Amino acid sequence: MIKTIRRLILAAAFSGVALSGAAAQSNLRIGLAEDPDVLDPTLARTYVGRIVFSSICDKLFDIDEKLNIVPQLATSHETSADGLTVTIKLRPGVKFHDGEAFDAAAAKYSLERHLNMKGSFRKPELASVEAIEIADPTTIKLKLKAPFSPLLAQLTDRAGMMVSPKAAEAAGDKFGLKPVCAGPYKFVERVQQDRIVVEKFADYWNKDQIFIDKITYLPIVDSTVRLANLRSGGLDMIERVLATDIKTVRDNPKLKLITAVELGYQGLTINLSNGPKANTPLAKDARVRQAFELSMDREALNQVVFNGEFVVGNQWINPTNFYYQQSLPVPKRDVAKAKALLKEAGVTGRMSLDLMVPNNPETRQVAEVLQSMVAETGFDLKLRVTEFATSLKQAEDGDYQLYLIGWSGRSDPDGNSYIFQTCGAPQNNSGYCDKDVDAWHKEARIKSDPAERKKIYENVAKKYLAEGSIKYLYHRRVLVALTDKVEGYKQLPDGLIRVIGVKLK
Repeated sequence: MIKTIRRLILAAAFSGVALSGAAAQSNLRIGLAEDPDVLDPTLARTYVGRIVFSSICDKLFDIDEKLNIVPQLATSHETSADGLTVTIKLRPGVKFHDGEAFDAAAAKYSLERHLNMKGSFRKPELASVEAIEIADPTTIKLKLKAPFSPLLAQLTDRAGMMVSPKAAEAAGDKFGLKPVCAGPYKFVERVQQDRIVVEKFADYWNKDQIFIDKITYLPIVDSTVRLANLRSGGLDMIERVLATDIKTVRDNPKLKLITAVELGYQGLTINLSNGPKANTPLAKDARVRQAFELSMDREALNQVVFNGEFVVGNQWINPTNFYYQQSLPVPKRDVAKAKALLKEAGVTGRMSLDLMVPNNPETRQVAEVLQSMVAETGFDLKLRVTEFATSLKQAEDGDYQLYLIGWSGRSDPDGNSYIFQTCGAPQNNSGYCDKDVDAWHKEARIKSDPAERKKIYENVAKKYLAEGSIKYLYHRRVLVALTDKVEGYKQLPDGLIRVIGVKLK
């Protein structure tokens, strides 16, 4: 309660500051569902961090409403006939926030930093790149080890974010404390678990489309408090509105709700071979995992927790996506079959399992509904509610048996699957490994025809959905609520908050 009151007071204080200085400086206050991790695009890994990066770190490419890849810091690209060279023309006249010029040398530096820096989460995203060459001051050539169809999609996210070489060299692994990029806003300050402040960059290449002077990001974990601050005027925008609060927002004439079905998914990750906690029948026998899945009713979960507003699913892309495998629909709940599978696998009695759950109200409710559902079959879920960043570390360390965790999603299906499903991949915390699945993924990466790629992914889906480590549950709607003071805001399926063209009355 004390934290809640403090949050309300803090937001009100920011509101007062904004009102008193309105003539001099406009301030867009955005409520975030979590505090981001490190603000270094090479080392970062959280969805909420990507929201902040969208204002400070431009990328070589971006996506539009229809998931088309469009230029940002690049102006065009060309792929050679053999698929081994991608030539990228860069936007001239761009500056970093420290005044340094963005050119081919800076682009080469940024990409090589993503590839080579210790602890980089971008390295696997750019693993197909053999070398980066400077053709002229505004042109780079990416030399690939093999054709790689998802490359441009990777460059629409953090792997394509450009950092100031001068600032990065000076800061080293402390760059995330004061990031220097080439986005519309420059970093001002961060108080951990409290606020992140950025200010309009006067020399931004597209400055005519930037209408707000300052953005203050306020991490407020409690969704009820976030919404209360929005309704009272303490915030201008909040992300991840609860589905159960949709009606409240829609019924308020001073608020607007902007939605899109997310690119990613929410699911259960099963620890198969990462440390001692993987020593369970659930990890050792695919039949037990199938029994667990048949114990769940995804549609009932959607209705109970989300008022039916989300989209149920069983794959790493949502059912409206071109790559969704219609031949493998969402399985119906079948308790009798689940019990038969457990008996066949030699499982008797109740099976106690540790379920790690990130600490937010919606996720906790999902876990409680799942706990009730699977209990009927004989699974006894012990919920372990954990702070979000801590849960990520514990997943890496194998300190879990089941983990309720999602993925914010990428525009290319490879970005939702490869890093989780292939042997030794950086986010494959479950330890799943299958040579056929690896081979199919590699084949899909070198094909450029979508129909060919979809056929290959069907092979992956048939095997992984039956034996793999992730049980995909549903796809959220991106739910962003804003006051009627905010104009010109558009929501893309990746869930990021883009401020280009946005105005405050």
